[in-house]
Amino acid sequence: MPKDPATLSYAEDVKGWPSFYSYLAEYMIGMNGFFYSFNNGNLYRHNVNETRNNYYGVQYNSTITGVINIEPKTIKLFKTMSYESDDAWNCTSLFTDLGTGSMPGDGIPPNSLQTWFVQKEGEWFTFLRETEGTRDYRDRNVNGIGSASQVYGAPTVTYIVFTVQVGSIISVGDYIYSTPLAGTPPVATGDPVYVGQVTEVNAVGGVFNANTLGIDPAIPEPGTGNLGVAPAQGDFIFYFKDVVAESHGARGYFMQFTLENTTTTPVELFAVGSSVMKSFP
Repeated sequence: MPKDPATLSYAEDVKGWPSFYSYLAEYMIGMNGFFYSFNNGNLYRHNVNETRNNYYGVQYNSTITGVINIEPKTIKLFKTMSYESDDAWNCTSLFTDLGTGSMPGDGIPPNSLQTWFVQKEGEWFTFLRETEGTRDYRDRNVNGIGSASQVYGAPTVTYIVFTVQVGSIISVGDYIYSTPLAGTPPVATGDPVYVGQVTEVNAVGGVFNANTLGIDPAIPEPGTGNLGVAPAQGDFIFYFKDVVAESHGARGYFMQFTLENTTTTPVELFAVGSSVMKSFP
């Protein structure tokens, strides 16, 4: 459904509602090969103005919303997005049923949110990734280590020691979280607490340090208590890989997208596609 007021059309030949129109007409009619509408008592003839998407003196953008849903019963990773068109489009919305996705932007004012598509062999192409700061504890970029056997160090840098090797998956730049354990067998008894970002790893010795002055990327706004907190001995420690660096793609059963074009000249959009693979938990 449109976010702003719009006109909904009904077609007798299909007995249905085929389209929305951004402009608000008082009356609409097709006659003698032309389409006419009234607004504020004035008569307008459509499709004769060289400036496209301009109705009653208001300039609109072209938008299209679609869904990619290959093998509907399978959870998929949408790795890329591409489209065939004679002009560039901007992706203004991208999400799946399990989360949101994003793609690179040019970062250049005044269109800093402009998404970045590269033209390859006549097709516009970009890669997809999870939205920065996403925290889904069921995601594949989350890995547990174990209970901390020792915690020490200055307030700004916390060393966490384990009785097991931390392995080679954890790396500098990963985000560390902790949660207290209780009971037999031990289970988590509280919400995960952000510890910091890994700055050094000793996989053989089972120790790494985390910068507890780092900001939790899941809560980037300052002043909200999102600085790192040193864990207690015995807390369970786990970590997130950087969702942008890992570039897993957008994960879900389907992916919905919205493309927008701001040009005032005729534009054609021929096809939209994505490189899709099955997600293996």
